[in-house]
Amino acid sequence: MAFDRGLAKEIGLTPEERAVFARLSSPEKIQDFITNMPSNAEPDGDTCYSVRMALRKNCCHCIEGAFIAACALMLHGAPALLMDFQARGDDDHVLALFRRGRFWGAISKSNSIWLRWRDPVYRTPRELAMSYFHEYILGPKKSLRRVSRPFDIGAYRPEDWITAEEDCWNMAGELDRAPHVQLITAAQARRLKLRDRFETYADTIKEFAADGKRKMY
Repeated sequence: MAFDRGLAKEIGLTPEERAVFARLSSPEKIQDFITNMPSNAEPDGDTCYSVRMALRKNCCHCIEGAFIAACALMLHGAPALLMDFQARGDDDHVLALFRRGRFWGAISKSNSIWLRWRDPVYRTPRELAMSYFHEYILGPKKSLRRVSRPFDIGAYRPEDWITAEEDCWNMAGELDRAPHVQLITAAQARRLKLRDRFETYADTIKEFAADGKRKMY
């Protein structure tokens, strides 16, 4: 994956930002980069940082990490694709998609142990999405219900999600309104088994504390 310096300059990235993205030459390197960024605990209220703002503040949550990942993929010649998860009574989750050959994988920022990286071994985006189904939980309940089709954020203006100096709520709204598909039927949802106490406890394990510092394990 060759870094497109011309595109980076056209977007308006600073030399420091270009240096960061030049190093993110594979999905694995992108994942490690956003994993190592402190989690954005939003101490002053909800945020939807652009790529620039997240890098400047050195923190991100899921959609902000997905913006960074999509930007890195685009600057190295791959499509900038996102997937939005919608859950019953639970928070949405957003990740970046990539392909290796015919197979799909995902880059994902999460403060829990469940909703993270997926190796490119899935034949379709839906198959990849279903790999998160059992782990997407609210207490003991499995909450994931709908996912977007691959969303090409690269088709939008860079100032809407990469270089913006304010929260990117309009872009978040575009993603939320994009076509989504149901993963399970209403009848299936009524018969879902609750997770047991040990599984539910595991969801309380977080990588970063509320102050943004990584916990020691």
